[in-house]
Amino acid sequence: MEKHVTAVASLQIGLSILSILMGTFIFFILSGTGFLTHDSEARFILTTIGTGIAIFFFIIALPGLIGGIGLFKRQEWARILVLITSALHLLNFPVGTALGIYSIWVLVQDETIDLFRTKAPVFPDF
Repeated sequence: MEKHVTAVASLQIGLSILSILMGTFIFFILSGTGFLTHDSEARFILTTIGTGIAIFFFIIALPGLIGGIGLFKRQEWARILVLITSALHLLNFPVGTALGIYSIWVLVQDETIDLFRTKAPVFPDF
């Protein structure tokens, strides 16, 4: 089950990074479009909307990123956090739904719960 936990951690971090990249891409597209219009009002509105969307994507990505790092360190709080974020991922069809189902299945297994009680980190602390 240890390999599954590592896979869940990697997938959570990967989806979070993808979300951050998507927010950044949307910001640059909307801001760039605003600057290309040469209209100060359109530039302001599109830049504001792009900034809001980017911040939203960053905030949505943060729990998955933190939880994935915590899973690598076998922290119990990270298991709970990823369970919560996985339940929310179920609404993000189809990739988020698949990740949510897999993550919930892995993290509720008795073997996984015992693994987190021993707190054996995958990476050594330096």
